[in-house]
Amino acid sequence: MKAAPELQRRLLDLQAVDTALAQVEHRRRTLPETATAQQLHARRSALAEKVVEADTRVADLSAEATKAENDIVPVRERRERNQQRVDAGQVGDPKALSAMVDEIAHLGRRIGDLEDRQLEAMEALDEAVAARDRIAGDKTAVEQELRGVLEARKAALAELDAEASGHTAERDALAATLPADLLALYGRIAEKSGGVGAALLQRGRCRGCQLEATSADMVRYRGAPADEVLRCEECNRILVRTAESGL
Repeated sequence: MKAAPELQRRLLDLQAVDTALAQVEHRRRTLPETATAQQLHARRSALAEKVVEADTRVADLSAEATKAENDIVPVRERRERNQQRVDAGQVGDPKALSAMVDEIAHLGRRIGDLEDRQLEAMEALDEAVAARDRIAGDKTAVEQELRGVLEARKAALAELDAEASGHTAERDALAATLPADLLALYGRIAEKSGGVGAALLQRGRCRGCQLEATSADMVRYRGAPADEVLRCEECNRILVRTAESGL
C-alpha cells in the first residue's frame, strides 16, 4: 500500500487520540466509585435482610409480651374475687375457707411467676427493638453514603463523557483527512492488536511491540520508498518512519 509520508505520520496522531479514548473507557470501567457503590449495594442488601429478621423478632416478642400480660389478668381477677369473699366472710365452712385461702396463696405465686415471665418478655422485646433500631440506623447510614457515591460517580462519568466527546471530535477530524484504504487497514490492525494499529519506528525499535528491528529489517526499511506503508515484522502494525527512526 502507498500513502504520502505526511499521511502516514498522521496515523500517529490518530493513534494517540485512539489511545486517549481507550484510556477514558478504561477509567470509565474502573471508576473507584463504581466498586464502592457495588460494595455499598451489597451492604445495604445484607442490612435490609437483617432489618426484616429484626422486625420479625420484634413482632414475635411483642406477641409474647402481650400474651404474658393477658395471662395475668384472669389470675388476678380470680384471686381478687376469692380474697373479697374471704374478707367479706362469705365462706362459712372451715374446710372450704381453708381451701380458698390455699388457692389465694397459690394464685399469688402463679401471678408472681407470670409477672416474671412478662418482665423477661418485655426486657427481651426492649433489647430486640434496640437491636432493630441499630440495624435500621446502619442501613440508613449506608444508603446516605451510597447516594453520595452515586452522585460522585455521576459527576465523574459526566467528565469522562465530555473528555471522550472531545477526543471523538478530534478523531473524526483526523480520520476525514486520511485515505479510506489506509484508514481501513489501520482499523483492522488495531482491532487485532489491542487497539494499536500504527506505531513509531524510533531508533530502530517498534514502539508498538517494543522490539528492535533486525539488521536485515533495517536495510529493508531504509530502501523502501517514502510513500510505502511499512509493517513491523514482529507485531504486523503499521510502522511509521520519522526523523527519529534512525534510518
